[in-house]
Amino acid sequence: MGRTKQKVLAVIPARYASTRLPGKVLMEVAGKPIVQHVYDRTRQARLVDECIVATDDRRVVEALKQFGTNVVMTNPNHPSGTDRIAEVASTSSAEIIVNVQGCEAIIDPRMIDQAIQPLLDDPTVRMATLKHRMSDMNEINDPNVVKVVTDNKNRALYFSRAPIPAIRDVADRKAREWCYYKHVGLYVYRRDFLLAYAKMAPTTLEKLEKLEQLRALENGVEIIVTETEFDSIGVDTMDAFLKVKSLLER
Repeated sequence: MGRTKQKVLAVIPARYASTRLPGKVLMEVAGKPIVQHVYDRTRQARLVDECIVATDDRRVVEALKQFGTNVVMTNPNHPSGTDRIAEVASTSSAEIIVNVQGCEAIIDPRMIDQAIQPLLDDPTVRMATLKHRMSDMNEINDPNVVKVVTDNKNRALYFSRAPIPAIRDVADRKAREWCYYKHVGLYVYRRDFLLAYAKMAPTTLEKLEKLEQLRALENGVEIIVTETEFDSIGVDTMDAFLKVKSLLER
């Protein structure tokens, strides 16, 4: 007998008052707000059954009306996107919840499917994400680009803003051509785990690195990390916005 289909809900948190680039989710590219591009691409993912934009600002709701986007207002006091997603998940019957960042305007729908697949394949997997190989030293040394290292079973060992692994010997420097991976900030959770995760207290390493996924690792939760051949650009700075704008308008 085949496995029962599990409903997959993708939630796109769209906080208006972004710290580094306020209002970025509504910055317009090729006739649409950035978050609308994310929504349209997410809906193309083969494994996603439903997609919702979760926002804290009425301006986002009004801007997306003309596109017929499925958008909901959430508590404006949520400290993180995860809490915003958990609020939406708490009212859904979906077993699997996907967190697609609201600034990933050029995300490839296949990346979303790649991140979801481990939870469909293995009922014990509670959380999954993606990594993308990189060799550019500017990226490797950039604290805004999060790095990840994994074990031989594709389980995350650590995430950091620092270059990891640290290559000690000069003779091994050529290893950077294959051993550095950028973390792609796309997360997939089992619904029950997400609701529990959102209630966990922030942990020490999470607060030091300012990386929320470390909360899961510090609580002993395995995160499956799938390597993807696709890359994406999160619009966190004006330079990133101009790069994404150029790509979309091309």
